[in-house]
Amino acid sequence: MPDPAAAEREILELRRLLNRASRAYYVDAAPTMSDREFDEQLARLQTLEELHPEFDDPDSPTHRVGGEPITGFATVRHAIPMLSIDNTYSREELEAWVRRVEKLVGDESGERPDIRWMCDPKIDGVAVSLRYEEGRLVHAVTRGDGTVGDDITANIRTIRSVPLSLESDGTVEIPRIIEVRAEAFIPNAEFRRINEAREAAGDEPFMNPRNACAGTLKSLDPRVSAERRLGLLVHGRGEVDPDDFAQSHAEFLQKARALGIPVSDSRACRDVNEIEAVIDEIGGRLADFEYMIDGVVVRIDRFDQQAAAGMTSKSPRWCIAWKYPAERKPTQVIDIDWQVGKTGRITPRAVMKPVHLAGTIVRHATLHNFGLLAEKDIRVGDTVIVEKAGEIIPQVISVVPDARPTDAHPVEPPSRCPVCEGPVEPEHDDGERETGRRCVNPECPAQIRERLIWFTGRKQMDIDGLGEKTIDQIRETESIPLNSFGDIFHLAEHREALLELERMGEKKVDRLIQGIDDARSRGLARVLAGMGIRHLGDSTARMLARLFPDLDALLAADEAQLRPKTLSKDDAAKYGFPADPKERPSTNLGTDTAPVVWEYLHSAAAGRTFRRLRDAGVDFTSREYRPASAADADTEDLPAFRGRTFVLTGTLEHFDRTTLTERLETLGARVSGSVSKKTDVVVAGEKAGSKLARAESLGIEVWDETRLLEELSPE
Repeated sequence: MPDPAAAEREILELRRLLNRASRAYYVDAAPTMSDREFDEQLARLQTLEELHPEFDDPDSPTHRVGGEPITGFATVRHAIPMLSIDNTYSREELEAWVRRVEKLVGDESGERPDIRWMCDPKIDGVAVSLRYEEGRLVHAVTRGDGTVGDDITANIRTIRSVPLSLESDGTVEIPRIIEVRAEAFIPNAEFRRINEAREAAGDEPFMNPRNACAGTLKSLDPRVSAERRLGLLVHGRGEVDPDDFAQSHAEFLQKARALGIPVSDSRACRDVNEIEAVIDEIGGRLADFEYMIDGVVVRIDRFDQQAAAGMTSKSPRWCIAWKYPAERKPTQVIDIDWQVGKTGRITPRAVMKPVHLAGTIVRHATLHNFGLLAEKDIRVGDTVIVEKAGEIIPQVISVVPDARPTDAHPVEPPSRCPVCEGPVEPEHDDGERETGRRCVNPECPAQIRERLIWFTGRKQMDIDGLGEKTIDQIRETESIPLNSFGDIFHLAEHREALLELERMGEKKVDRLIQGIDDARSRGLARVLAGMGIRHLGDSTARMLARLFPDLDALLAADEAQLRPKTLSKDDAAKYGFPADPKERPSTNLGTDTAPVVWEYLHSAAAGRTFRRLRDAGVDFTSREYRPASAADADTEDLPAFRGRTFVLTGTLEHFDRTTLTERLETLGARVSGSVSKKTDVVVAGEKAGSKLARAESLGIEVWDETRLLEELSPE
């Protein structure tokens, strides 16, 4: 055994050697050692570390083999939302998008702006965000809902191409914070190897690399990720401190590569003709890539021009994904069944002869509503053309009329609910065309199941351990009642019966019971959002919770109070709202939707639900409520926040961005990730960069942290 000093020197040298070999292979595409040599050196390092545990380092290459299984995934809020990208499938749409973006970026002169476009192959994998602080990987998170994702750091650490700590090549300084947006994937060769091994072991092979990758990253055992040898390529940025780390997409990728981060291949184009040439060139060699490609991402290169283009609530305007045409195949409709959702909406679904489509076996396709079913005249026995919408959801594109059997008859919508046999109501569009049917029985078992699943979800009551499979498992038993929201909060009384269920050990049951107990204090907005009330989603629920201190106050309100923006001046004065509609709070409810919500809140069914939840100890107090009197007492300067758009940049001493964003939104502000002409205030902390410079160039009001604290101090 080498002495400790000699062992430490060899351990450090092996780590340096292996890290540089990984960088040379995955980042520089210039391997410095064979796979066999790498494995031998890694084995030697592991032996030394076992002999000398005092020299252990969590960033050692040996830790990529995966540690012990984890108990579950924590959730992490993205510092900057991970927005999805709009798709396009036609040249006309792409060219129209380019013209539209040029107008957004251009100035008042009307001259065509000088824009450089970047084109990246769109990897068909799983979107993730990696965050480095002071050069060390602190967490890796899935996209989730764009605002909050699952912490999959343990699995991402097993990917050899991902640096656990950044090392500059000398051309760039390591930033204090750098978040990179990336795509994780299973390389094609690895996918074939995995499936061959599964088939040899008698297991069913995976259908496609993307699904296999998603399942791998959500495995609770990091050793699964290590065994499947995932890859990862970076294609974008999240939060970066300092802000001026890079001024463009191309520069960002170049500097990320200089830090040892594997990045996507990105090519510059001058105009739409060159963009289309790249799309054609990549499309012609899809089989040459080492991973699955399903399109090309086109974006503006310069970040200041990206900011000028802006973004919607769901996606950036400066970026679009060209998608190669989806695979389409014919199959036969052998039946049409009807599914009942949480609001009672009855949706037709085609049952088809199995067909292999885009990597999976497809047996069902949604038909959305009866109006669409009738419009396309889809009948049992028809031959139909099927594709996957977004390459995920199977849908019927068209019927092949010449192949229709002589005995095929038009499908009649159900006159009774297919689950509870209760009454149904037709729905119509403005032209009185029937668009769907809805079961009006609030006790319908199908609705109950869907409502329970929705109620327990992350954005609603967020009950840890009570997902779809567990709900179904409990509902299949006769000893544990689970037929209402109130029943959820009595599950703890059935602990012994829960323990008898399959795959429900003590830890899982205790986690479930704790999650239920935690949910009692989520507050009014979460309860309302979870009830599945028509026109009342999480955003509207939060807005109502800002208006009313608790459920009793909400129920005591007139229907008109649920729609402040639509009130006349006299009615606004009657309820204490400002005369100017722009100054009134918004609830997202109008003259058509507010009566529907008000009527349900005062229905017998809602009354039973509220009583059962109260009896179970659920708190109906608003967490978001700001009384008008308090607002008036705070300061006359609250309009400095209300209705204005803020951008945060740089490092703030007294706030993290997530907390400050939520606080500003509570005060009625909108917080954006980019500076544009519509920005009202930029809050600039230490090391503020390009966002501050753009704000100054546009003449936008800039606050330092001292000014921010002064404005917030009354609040």
